[in-house]
Amino acid sequence: MLLDPTFYASVGQDEQTYYAAVYVFLAVGVVMFLVGIIGCCGAFRESPCMLVLFCCFLMVVIVAEIVAVVWVYNNRARIEHYVRDNVKSTVQQHYGVVDSSTKAFDSIQQGLQCCGANGPKDWAGSRYNMRDRGAFDLAVTSLIQVYKIPPSCCRVGVNEEVCKAALNVGIGAQILNVIYSDGCIDKVIEALKNHMNILLGIGIGIGVIECLGLVFSLIRCCGIRNMDKA
Repeated sequence: MLLDPTFYASVGQDEQTYYAAVYVFLAVGVVMFLVGIIGCCGAFRESPCMLVLFCCFLMVVIVAEIVAVVWVYNNRARIEHYVRDNVKSTVQQHYGVVDSSTKAFDSIQQGLQCCGANGPKDWAGSRYNMRDRGAFDLAVTSLIQVYKIPPSCCRVGVNEEVCKAALNVGIGAQILNVIYSDGCIDKVIEALKNHMNILLGIGIGIGVIECLGLVFSLIRCCGIRNMDKA
């Protein structure tokens, strides 16, 4: 998520929030690694204190995971609305300006076979069409009313020359069928939902393993204490 600029989820939220979430995931991973080391050392050295500490940390992690899942479930409608707004913002404001957003959205348009937020006509008023134009170019463009569509909107297998010709579109003109006609918002949301189902399954599996670790560490701790009493 940190190194791949074409990761779909990066378009679903603003860049600052996305990278903040990635660093939180990394921090949680480091904490879990350290908690695992405490549990392993406690079991190897037969230390009740370390095993109890491991149980406490693991319990906090499990509760935090449950809270996170409940929060996401209760706020799924708001999250979907947030994703829709950010996809629109990427098309209108960030594409062609922010390099990471440009690469990610190109990947989305090619991978999901879509164009723009709600369709190819969204590019007409985007900053992508304004970035390389001076005052004279803007004046001429306003007269002939032509806008550009990104090359990633061309269908797979289309001849390069045909694609280039189709990318310059007049306002109100019919867009050629070599350009994807579907918008990306609904396809991005559907893709994220599919990935969320996979993540949910993985999360449940990890949760079961964590619960087993909690139970086994408590059993091990009780066994060590009984041995000490004997």
